[in-house]
Order: sequence, then structure tokens, then C-alpha cells
Amino acid sequence: MQNGAKLILITLTLLVLFISLVWFFILSATPRGVLSVSFLNIGQGDSIFIESPTGVQVLVDGSANGGVLRELAAVMPFADRDIDMIIATHPDSDHIAGLIDVLAHFRVGKILESSVEGDTPVWATFRDAVVNEQAERSTALRGQVFDLGGGAYIEVLFPDRNLPTVETNLGSVVAKLVYGETSFLLTGDSPSSIEQYLVSLDRDNLKSTILKAGHHGSKTSTSPLYLGYVDPDLVIFSRGCDNRYGHPSKEVVALLMKFGEKSLDTCTDGRVTFISDGKEVVRR
Repeated sequence: MQNGAKLILITLTLLVLFISLVWFFILSATPRGVLSVSFLNIGQGDSIFIESPTGVQVLVDGSANGGVLRELAAVMPFADRDIDMIIATHPDSDHIAGLIDVLAHFRVGKILESSVEGDTPVWATFRDAVVNEQAERSTALRGQVFDLGGGAYIEVLFPDRNLPTVETNLGSVVAKLVYGETSFLLTGDSPSSIEQYLVSLDRDNLKSTILKAGHHGSKTSTSPLYLGYVDPDLVIFSRGCDNRYGHPSKEVVALLMKFGEKSLDTCTDGRVTFISDGKEVVRR
């Protein structure tokens, strides 16, 4: 075989291998028709990646650092550089710092923010990144419903008014992700006072399959009354190992044991991914 023919054969072989790899990564992504929810392993902080049954992608919070990019690379299709929606629950750095990197590396369609105004350099940098992104922006308000396609949706439960000057955790966005008979309650860093307020507003509507423990398992959140109404099948702690706050608190851990609730922890269990077909939730 002449050198020219060999070169053509090698080129075609490499091209076929490249195309095969691309399709492998595409096909290994979340299958359509199911909802995927990943509690990312990003250390001390929150970051939750959602992919709807029709492929709509939502990122709730973004950790305290760029580790969120590494985690997104593991849960998103190869070469995907678009995220349909970002939800920033409140201005604390362990929820928004990583979103600065996300906004620099991805095209974002919509950004939903808390009305709380931060006062840190990280918040100022995040605010500038949001402006530069030129995405559709809105402020979270109770009653908003965001259709994710295929029957999945996100409903904002709190805040029920603009709260620009409150303590940041008090203004955390609380949202419920629903698909069929299954649901995920995402609470940000909301303290027990907000939890009890939500009980007075929603009661039975709080019932959820999966609960992300408020404030990484701090004793200021996941109150007994709230836990009783949510009545989850599983509770998720999103936190870093050996964090200086002692999360999750021994009080919350004891409460879960008292209620007979099972839990998973991004420190000890790493990234936690669930798949829902609308009838049941299973860990992937």
C-alpha cells in the first residue's frame, strides 16, 4: 500500500474512532424519559444538577470553588456547553462562588436569583458575571412554576416577597422539583423559622421523596415539625468533610434517627445521583 493510501486509511480510522467516542459520551448521558438529579460532590457548599425527561438542564447553586466544573464534566454530555437555567438560592459564597466559573464556561439561558443583596466581593463578582452573561433574569418569588418538559417542573415555595436586606440565609430560595409522583425539596440554607413558616403555608404540599437538608445539616435547620411534614424517603447532606462548622450537627443526625429517616452524605458517599421515572426514585 502506498504512503498516500496509508495516510488516508489512518485518517479515516482516527475519524471513525473520534465519532464513536462522541456518540459514546452522548449515549451515556441521562436517558430521555427520566428525571436525573445529582447532588454534586463539591466540598462544603451546595450544587445540584438536574436534567429533565426532555433534556432541560438546571443547576441549583455552584459551590464555593471551581470544583463544580469538574463535577459537571462527569454528569453532562460530552462537549455540552449550554445550561438552560441556573438558580442561585442566596448570596453566600459556598453557593455562588462556583457559579462565576460556570458562567464563564457555559452559555446560560435563564438565571433565577434570590432577592437578597450580598455585600461581599464574591457576590459583586457574581453579579457582574450575571450581567455579562446577558441571560434572561428573574427574581425568585413564591408561586413561580418553571416547566422543565416531559411533566417535570420546579415550583418556588419561598420567598413570598422581596427581601433585599434580610440576613442571607433567611432569604434562601426554597424550591420543589416535581416529576409525576416523585419530588425533591431543595431548601438552600433556610433556617427553622422559615421552615415553620412554610409549614403554615403549605403543610401537605411539603411532602417530598427526597429532602436536601437545610444549611448542610446545621442545627439551625431541619426542625422536627418541618421534617414531619416533608416525611422524605431520604435526606441528603451536602457538605465537606471535616468542615469547621461541624455539619451535619449531632442534633440533626439524632433527629433523623428518631424519625427513622435514612440519609446520604456527599462527604462520605461522594456525588449522589437519583433517577426518577415519575413513579419511583432510585439511586444511579
